[in-house]
Amino acid sequence: MDASSAIASTAMPASGAFLPSEESAQPAQAATASTEPAPAGTRLRKLLTDFAVTLRDIRYRRGGREPSTGFDCSGFVHYVFRHSVGQDLPSDSASQFAAGAKVDRADMKTGDLVFFHTRGKRVSHVGIYLGDGRFIHSPSTGKRVSIDRLDESYWSRRFIGAKRPNGLS
Repeated sequence: MDASSAIASTAMPASGAFLPSEESAQPAQAATASTEPAPAGTRLRKLLTDFAVTLRDIRYRRGGREPSTGFDCSGFVHYVFRHSVGQDLPSDSASQFAAGAKVDRADMKTGDLVFFHTRGKRVSHVGIYLGDGRFIHSPSTGKRVSIDRLDESYWSRRFIGAKRPNGLS
């Protein structure tokens, strides 16, 4: 999917905030499920990750901050948070790592940020946790926004930790 298709396929009003369709805004309910809505934090996390997935296949571009030009990892994360839940995160992965609350790997939730050292020992890469050991990110030159697994050898050896951005309770 190219950038214009990704943008056109999302419900994005002039305000810039991503809005799900009426159908996706309602939590799925089993016949015996409670009719109470999901907590606000859960809805925000779903909104954020649903939007992130719509941006799959947009190309990597170092310093990229927009779907039309491509994303680097921190630009992708910044764009998703700003346009889905209206939260302005720092613009680089090291600053994103310094912000928010530390989360143990076993306690990660959808929407938490996952950090890696891909060059040296310092934070140099970030993605958004999707649950079930998966995360979405803009990997590197020649690649596109994609979903990978934390237990893949490359990523598991480089995993530094997870942070929960302020506002995602």
